[in-house]
Amino acid sequence: MAIVAGVDFGTLSVRVTLLDSERGRLATAAAEYPLHRRRDDPDFATQSHTDQMSALIAAMRDAIAQAGIAGESIEAIALDTTGSSVLPVDVQMQPLDEYSLWCDHRAKKEAAEITTLAHAEGFEGIDWCGGVYSHEWGFAKLLYWLRHNPEKRSAFASAFEHCDMVAATLAGITEPRKVKRSVCAMGHKWMWNPRWGGLPPQSFLSKLDPLFDGMREKLEGKVCTSDVIGGHLAPQWAQAMGLRVGIPLPVGAFDAHWDAIGAGCREGDVVNVVGTSTCIIAMAKSQQPIHGVCGVVPGSVHPQYTGIEAGLSAVGDIFEAIARRANKPLAELSAKLNEYKPAQTGLLRLSWDNGDRTVLVNAELGGVTFGWNLLHTAEDELFAAIEGTALHTRIILERMAEGGVPLQRIINAGGIPQKNDALNQIYADVMNKPVLVPAGVPTSLGSGIFAFLAAGAFESIEAAQAKVCLPYRTFTPRPKAAAIYDELFALYRNVYFALGTRTAQAAALGDVLPTLRALAERARKMEI
Repeated sequence: MAIVAGVDFGTLSVRVTLLDSERGRLATAAAEYPLHRRRDDPDFATQSHTDQMSALIAAMRDAIAQAGIAGESIEAIALDTTGSSVLPVDVQMQPLDEYSLWCDHRAKKEAAEITTLAHAEGFEGIDWCGGVYSHEWGFAKLLYWLRHNPEKRSAFASAFEHCDMVAATLAGITEPRKVKRSVCAMGHKWMWNPRWGGLPPQSFLSKLDPLFDGMREKLEGKVCTSDVIGGHLAPQWAQAMGLRVGIPLPVGAFDAHWDAIGAGCREGDVVNVVGTSTCIIAMAKSQQPIHGVCGVVPGSVHPQYTGIEAGLSAVGDIFEAIARRANKPLAELSAKLNEYKPAQTGLLRLSWDNGDRTVLVNAELGGVTFGWNLLHTAEDELFAAIEGTALHTRIILERMAEGGVPLQRIINAGGIPQKNDALNQIYADVMNKPVLVPAGVPTSLGSGIFAFLAAGAFESIEAAQAKVCLPYRTFTPRPKAAAIYDELFALYRNVYFALGTRTAQAAALGDVLPTLRALAERARKMEI
């Protein structure tokens, strides 16, 4: 028997789950920290490393108290975080600023420069991140920071992803070169891959901007999968959290990737981690780039497989925005959604409110809704928005399948599927596949599984999943609903590429509004 702590750093809070290898979940506790925004700059989003570490201490102590155990009995701690969330540090690993959080979108210009140069130079790394480098990713964020903080450049020694920085802090590592970096973080956000010797060549980085001279050396370090021990808990943090000194810390990863493991992901599964945004995770034995899919990285999800990442830049954020504009609680707006029929609103909504992460990878897009009339309600828009996120997800899954990714099961993880059965049924109908939803919140179970491996409690991820992962509820597609959504998807696909691509060929859109009306009329009369 072993007890471990799984830690999940989200956008607004940290969650700690204590797990027993025989009894399962013992306790879960969370503590919040502020997200710093600016009204005059909607692209700004930062967070304090100190705030996050203080929240971790509070959540860990709360979880231990809830479980009624001695903290010294915990045998390992593993953590996942948001990403790409980037922190510049000095030679002693002290932060020079706050994290540029994953949802900080200031680095659009830098990302475009990276994309343009990578294609001009024929750098293979751009193909493996879908053909477009995102403003949400590491090099773009770091270059933006260097350009806009000249007074701090002389102190700059390196930069770290959130998961690597927290693990290094807990292990008491004070030299950047000694930090073991996550293959999940470096592969998906920093164009790292052993195919071309790790990070992009220094010649490429220097050509991008002289501020990047010597940057490859500053970012060098051993890049590891999460079955590798990244360090051991330092006395300062052991005392602060009430844990035993020296317990192992495996190399960390991003939250969605470990959420997929915690949701029971195996080869042939796709996991939609549906929250404020959606991260779509799959894994496969094969290795090949997929155009428009933002990351194909060996070992990033499961050490023995290639991890594939895609996603939507806004999902829950869209739902909350609709409720805010309506001045109603989201739960109230959602109460009657189960009574709606597919396409009955006559609305077609594109989920570009925060840009497009996959497959267009275009941050300049905005939310679009077709079909408004004078009687539409906020509930109608919410239902259409859920349909829109499902239709966008289908676009992504079809692109992944074209790239050779096996997709046999769909698992809806994350917080929203736990409390929105209408969403799960819509996804099942739109995909025309059963959708599995864990019977409980799987967040931080993935980190618990990697903690168990670090503690030696299980021999494999699969053995830990069999013991720890939750059973599923199943949402089965309804044939008549699926048929309606096939027609709606044809409209969505046409509009998606016609409006979302600057160089798109002329597309006939004159049938969009009449078809939406016809589908709505049919749906209202249909018994599903």
